[in-house]
Amino acid sequence: MSLRLAEVYLPADYEGELTLNDDHPKLGRWELHTDDNERLIRVLLETGETEAFLDEVEQLLGHQTSYRLVLTAVEATVPRPEEKEEEEPETEDEDADDEEQPAQKQRISREELYQDANESVSVTSTYYTLVILSTIVAAGGMIRDNVAVVIGAMVIAPLIGPSIALALATTLGDTDLLRRSARVAVGGLGISLVLSAVMGVTLPIDPTVGEIALRTDVALGDVILALAAGIAGALSFTRGVSAALIGVMVAVALLPPAVAVGLLGGAGEWDLMWRAAILLLTNVVAVNLAGIVTFLVQGIRPSTWYEAAKARRSANIALAWWVGALVLLAVAIAIASGWPIQLF
Repeated sequence: MSLRLAEVYLPADYEGELTLNDDHPKLGRWELHTDDNERLIRVLLETGETEAFLDEVEQLLGHQTSYRLVLTAVEATVPRPEEKEEEEPETEDEDADDEEQPAQKQRISREELYQDANESVSVTSTYYTLVILSTIVAAGGMIRDNVAVVIGAMVIAPLIGPSIALALATTLGDTDLLRRSARVAVGGLGISLVLSAVMGVTLPIDPTVGEIALRTDVALGDVILALAAGIAGALSFTRGVSAALIGVMVAVALLPPAVAVGLLGGAGEWDLMWRAAILLLTNVVAVNLAGIVTFLVQGIRPSTWYEAAKARRSANIALAWWVGALVLLAVAIAIASGWPIQLF
């Protein structure tokens, strides 16, 4: 059972009571006073109860400008909390919020997700350095037809963060995060395309080499693989686990096709380049579509009804665009692969 410690700092001039209902169980609650005469309320929660607690505090203290809520992951606590058996609902008539509760109990809170996504799209020299290094390593592995080197490139490729952040921003209707994640994602892929194109011009490229030819042999099964990568990436974020290994799967869908497009374009293999480009576009669309759907199924939405309505419109528009683009790309893949259609 993963736990979170929520600390609510109330200003000295706040005279109200932080009355929390018992609909969402709490493992402990303590109230202290700081040296600045602030009130500090600490609440120990199961991770799945965190989002409901944060929403409750925001409803009670949203009008305050000087309160602060800090959320910390708990490594261990003694005595150990008792594992609770899941209770069956007593009635079938439950509110819409209650219907989403099982999905919420299996993930971290919306604020934690946002913080992770926000950090993943921070423009730093480290991010672009890793993109450059992973592109060089991937290109070298593909030119030499060395699978191990290509896999090593995907390990260091930091492409999962911007992709999942883009899906989260669409789900929440957050235009600022959407703009920043799109800029970082496009920038990373753009650097990979340009750098690999330069390598394609300066180095001898054999398009029949297995690791390059593999990215020009597009099949409908690639859509399924990219959807699986997007789902895995989104789930790794919602569970609050390290995305390092899952990031390899997302990088499989994005980095090698991008490098193949650049290498083949630089070598003047235009027909093969367009086939690799179709694979890259398909994977980008499928990863983002799968991420949005996964977040929606997990019950991720803004706290207020106005923001929730805005997020629903944003998600519906994005789903329509992504599904339409994926259908068109699937048709293009089917036409390119000939008849009978090959799944893999």
